[in-house]
Amino acid sequence: MDSRIPVFYLLVISIQILVVAAVTNTQDYGALLALKDNWQNTPPSWVGSDPCGDIWEGIGCTNSRVTSITLPSMGLTGQLPTDIQSLSELQTLDLSYNQGLTGSIPPSIGNLKKLSSLSLVNCGFSGPIPNSIGSLQQLVYLSLNSNNFTGQIPPSIGNLSNLFWLDLAENMLTGTIPVSNGTTPGLDMLNNTKHFHFGKNQLSGQIPPQLFSSNMTLIHVLFESNDLTGNIPLTLGLVQTLEVLRLDRNSLSGSVPSNLNSLTNLNELFLSNNGLSGPMPNLTGMSYLNSVDMSNNTFDVADVPPWFSTLQSLTTLVMERTRLQGQIPVNLFSHPQLQTVILRNNQLNGTLSIGSSYSDQLQLIDLQNNFITGFRSAGGYSQELILVGNPVCLETGVTENYCIIQQSIPTNPTPSNNCASVSCGSDQISSPNCNCAYPYTGTLLLRAPSFSNLRNLTIYTILQNSLMNSFQSHQLPVDSVSLSNPTKNLDDYLLLSLEIFPSGQDHFNRTGISGIGSVLSSQTFKPPEMFGPYVFIASLYGYFAGTKKSSSTGIIIGAAVGGSVLVLLLLLAGFYAFFQKRRAERAAKQNNPFASWDPTKSSGGIPQLKGARCFSFEELKKCTNNFSEASEIGSGGYGRVYRGTLLSGQLVAIKRAQQGSTQGGLEFKTEIELLSRVHHKNVVSLVGFCFEQGEQMLVYEYIPNGTLMESLSGKSGIRLDWMMRLRVAVAAARGLQYLHELANPPIIHRDIKTNNILLDERLNAKVADFGLSKPMGDTERSHVTTQVKGTMGYLDPEYYMTQQLTEKSDVYSFGVVMLELMTARAPIEKGKYIVREVREAMDKTKDQYNLQGVLDPTISSGTTLKGVEKFVDLAMRCVEETGAARPTMSEVVKEIENIMQLAGLNPTAESASTSASYEGASKGFDHPYSNEGLFAYSGAFPPSKLEAK
Repeated sequence: MDSRIPVFYLLVISIQILVVAAVTNTQDYGALLALKDNWQNTPPSWVGSDPCGDIWEGIGCTNSRVTSITLPSMGLTGQLPTDIQSLSELQTLDLSYNQGLTGSIPPSIGNLKKLSSLSLVNCGFSGPIPNSIGSLQQLVYLSLNSNNFTGQIPPSIGNLSNLFWLDLAENMLTGTIPVSNGTTPGLDMLNNTKHFHFGKNQLSGQIPPQLFSSNMTLIHVLFESNDLTGNIPLTLGLVQTLEVLRLDRNSLSGSVPSNLNSLTNLNELFLSNNGLSGPMPNLTGMSYLNSVDMSNNTFDVADVPPWFSTLQSLTTLVMERTRLQGQIPVNLFSHPQLQTVILRNNQLNGTLSIGSSYSDQLQLIDLQNNFITGFRSAGGYSQELILVGNPVCLETGVTENYCIIQQSIPTNPTPSNNCASVSCGSDQISSPNCNCAYPYTGTLLLRAPSFSNLRNLTIYTILQNSLMNSFQSHQLPVDSVSLSNPTKNLDDYLLLSLEIFPSGQDHFNRTGISGIGSVLSSQTFKPPEMFGPYVFIASLYGYFAGTKKSSSTGIIIGAAVGGSVLVLLLLLAGFYAFFQKRRAERAAKQNNPFASWDPTKSSGGIPQLKGARCFSFEELKKCTNNFSEASEIGSGGYGRVYRGTLLSGQLVAIKRAQQGSTQGGLEFKTEIELLSRVHHKNVVSLVGFCFEQGEQMLVYEYIPNGTLMESLSGKSGIRLDWMMRLRVAVAAARGLQYLHELANPPIIHRDIKTNNILLDERLNAKVADFGLSKPMGDTERSHVTTQVKGTMGYLDPEYYMTQQLTEKSDVYSFGVVMLELMTARAPIEKGKYIVREVREAMDKTKDQYNLQGVLDPTISSGTTLKGVEKFVDLAMRCVEETGAARPTMSEVVKEIENIMQLAGLNPTAESASTSASYEGASKGFDHPYSNEGLFAYSGAFPPSKLEAK
């Protein structure tokens, strides 16, 4: 072949580069190159030196300037570089649903003066929100929710006078809500903002009265699940535009403001799980009110208020533990839209009468644990009614259905569209139009829906049609959408599994995914009013269709250029080819960190990741001072653990396998696969991994206060009192509940024990060590048959006998952990099994069940432990012989929360401000990732070595 031909092609390419490089602004091109160098898994179309002319996917241009970056759900990993400040014309930045994007937001983002929309929903960003964000004067949408941001809300956000949407929910923000003081700005200056979404953080202090005024146009104020204290400010009643108010799950106290009923546009009111007192609030005149929940407060004992009978728009009334007494008025049940009435654990009495004109939408009446003596219904009410724990059900021989708690039947809201269902292979799923395809999936989380009947299929059809209309109006390639698994979580959010199916082919391409993701992340999709505020949490999409590009135009342009600059072009071509080759080699290595993985070994196939960062060996070597002895914080059968500091300043624990050892290969694969998928404040976070130069290293967030076992044994020097043990229990239970119910796919931990529950600097519990964990696929929802693995003393006997692993196996192990929290004894100690010891010592007729000799003397000596009997009851239910008799982790969480309230604790309040707040703070103990911490691997063991229950 003529050797001149390759030179000719280099010449043509070089000419093309020179000609088109002038199309995209050079400053913008340099900034995009910085993004490309900092990120892995960028779209394949990111080639060439003209992002605007070559049409880089996700990059939008006006003339020669980059004006938008929309890359939701691209699987991007890496950090946001400071170079982004060079995109001076950028108006939209949407990087949502890329959980591999970590680190902090650079302060230089404040230089993007034309930015109007910033969406970083459900990424892995951490650190403080930069104060420079208050310089983005054109900002209309600011969505930073569902990340790991810490520190305070920047007061400078108050400078954003054009801001419409402010969502900082589901982070780890602390401190007070900032308001202006004459010299510094505050959120009270945001008169044009419609949405304050701050739920599920760690905000503290009082809600400033100055925050609200009659000049504001807020429609959503969501402050749920924080640690706010003090009174509800009277000024809240001045915000006449308000439609949704969530102050539940805080530590608020005092009386509810008397002018609350001036909020006549309010649809949703959530004040539950606080310490509110005084008279029952008067809601008369709030004619648009759909949902009311004021449960678990200590209002004055009062008769059923008259406004129960006047709220004609009411769909949901929840007033559990509000000290209500008297008889329920029959006309309450005749409200035309009423769906749910929950008034359990009060002092209601008399005969319950529903009458004959009750709402045809009424699905649930829950009046457990009151003093109701009879029931009559002239209309033959046949839906769910629960009177368990009332005198009417305590009479001998009562067999009425309302004296039994029925199991709810799950529903699938989206049936097929009158087509013949098909069987799909591989990972494909049959769409509502009966086409096999790879859908874009995730969870639609509705923060304050105005309905509570989860079985009403019409409601889901409305949402389904609304989604389709939105996608079609934006010309997105969507064939159909499916909604399934409607459930309420502990925060009273409605969770719906969403599947979006492609049109015309079985895959989405990257453009389709980013378009759909952007519609959902930027709130472009507006659901019907009944669904309220929402957030979409996407799953990683791994089925991109190939994209084709034509370079004929560039070749024609290049061929048209004369040869007057031949020598220069040949030189440029040589340099370009050299650097492109180096870049390609780096990119190939970064995009395939497991090129040397050997699937023939016991570790199985190549790990499938969802966002974990790949570190180079040199990076980890540098941050541990060459793996020095001073950096070592533990060791075990797997290898050694080192404390390191990343360039971002983040402290990490690096678990390094023994060089050349194959032991732990499967555990390495399992942990990076599973932990890269999970993100929860009560589950230890995987920062990343290293798999090069024969090394297997896992990089975790650094957990400074050791394992729960070390604290219970006294090894750590941290002494946990009874209240703190309750907080640890509920936190660990929430982590397990997340794994079982919200992780995608659900995960069975399989090795829950006090050695695998870690305590952070605030003594919050985090579930750790996923080396033995098993994901539950769609075909394994009831159980998975597998070799028995676990730790003696914690192992579910049913699992051991049948080899059928279920979520209830974790529940058993957690029950043993609960017993350890009470007794500070190992599960098997001197041949005695803790479950049997507690069961034999129990006497329910005596104070504290006669367990004084078993309880840990450091917490029980001379003290009555509030709620200990209910705690024991729950633990013993968890360790029942059969899984069917054990509660779910959701039920466990709820019951521990109830026990905490009985003990005078707020279930949602933060733990210690620091571990030093507790007597006997850490005195320099071994790190949790040592010895029997994350290294603990208990394989299958013979029956002779398993302690009988």
